[in-house]
Amino acid sequence: MKMIISAGGTGGHIYPALAIIKKFQEKDPNFEVLYIGTHDRMENEIVPKNGIPYESIKIYGFSKKKIGKDFYNIALIIKAYNKCLKIIDKFKPDIIVGVGGYVTFPVILAAKKRKIKCALHEQNMIPGKTNKFLSRGVNAVFTTFETSKDYFDKCVNCIYTGHPCTDNVGKLKAVSKESLGLDKDKKLVMITSGSQGSKGLNGKLIQFLKMVKNASYEVLVVTGKNNYEEFTTENQFSKNVKIIPYLDNMAAFFKNCDLVIGRSGAGTVCELLASHTPSILIPSPNVANNHQYYNALGVEEAKMAIMIEEKDLDSQNLYQKVNSLLKGDDEYQTLKNNLNKYQKPNASEKIYKSIKEIVKNV
Repeated sequence: MKMIISAGGTGGHIYPALAIIKKFQEKDPNFEVLYIGTHDRMENEIVPKNGIPYESIKIYGFSKKKIGKDFYNIALIIKAYNKCLKIIDKFKPDIIVGVGGYVTFPVILAAKKRKIKCALHEQNMIPGKTNKFLSRGVNAVFTTFETSKDYFDKCVNCIYTGHPCTDNVGKLKAVSKESLGLDKDKKLVMITSGSQGSKGLNGKLIQFLKMVKNASYEVLVVTGKNNYEEFTTENQFSKNVKIIPYLDNMAAFFKNCDLVIGRSGAGTVCELLASHTPSILIPSPNVANNHQYYNALGVEEAKMAIMIEEKDLDSQNLYQKVNSLLKGDDEYQTLKNNLNKYQKPNASEKIYKSIKEIVKNV
């Protein structure tokens, strides 16, 4: 089978696409793939490093403030669309899959023009505008969250699959507490704000970290590479606070944590669910469609996480909440019980089988 896959902009789109590719490579020795991404975002480096053929298109997201830039981008979209038509004509894919980001827009439009079968994967609880628009007329939409299906009422084949990146959480190589200089016998709180970090969130958590100096538990803070130097040079913390810039095997380490405090990107939320780790989620207020808020709201309503909006984040209240949870109060036990009941869907396998079925039905 030959597939064109497109995703871009952030790791939240790129890594699910790579997980889907990996599943097809494992199952189908004759599988051929071509990845279409942007010319200047993360995927431009990450995808070729994984040995995957790559084609770039020049395209930018729309701006709400710079109208002139938007007119320029419309011209780029038309140019990218025409380039995608040529790529499709040359590669001759059996199916084209969009896994999020504005880069997918001209790719899926070109697929529809050439009458190539196509599918989408939506990572977030509430779909973005691009996927909602593109979902009309595609052969399938795969969703990370079951409730997302309600937003794709124009799609005749909407399938709840889960998030591809969580399939192997249980198989990841374990990272020990000791390898990071932590005490294996003490309870552990991890604070993380994503691969790029968040200066705003880090700043709000500093006061909390200064309050835990006499706590019986330890705190591991993953600042993000961009914020590590500023974070560590401007602040001093007690011995039970460990600061690191990045952790490669984050999902594997969640199992060592008694509590995680972090953002609510779809990948992070699903990894926390898959590892059955209680969390306090602080949605980023600076993302499109406020999707992190709705991701967090969904799991909070299921009583599998606690949500605190960034505007409501208060160091004293956070300190009291963390202490209460680590003492194993009723709220913590409810989180653990519900997380332990969570059954991780085998997302990549479901997507693989569905795509094979779509391609087979000529």
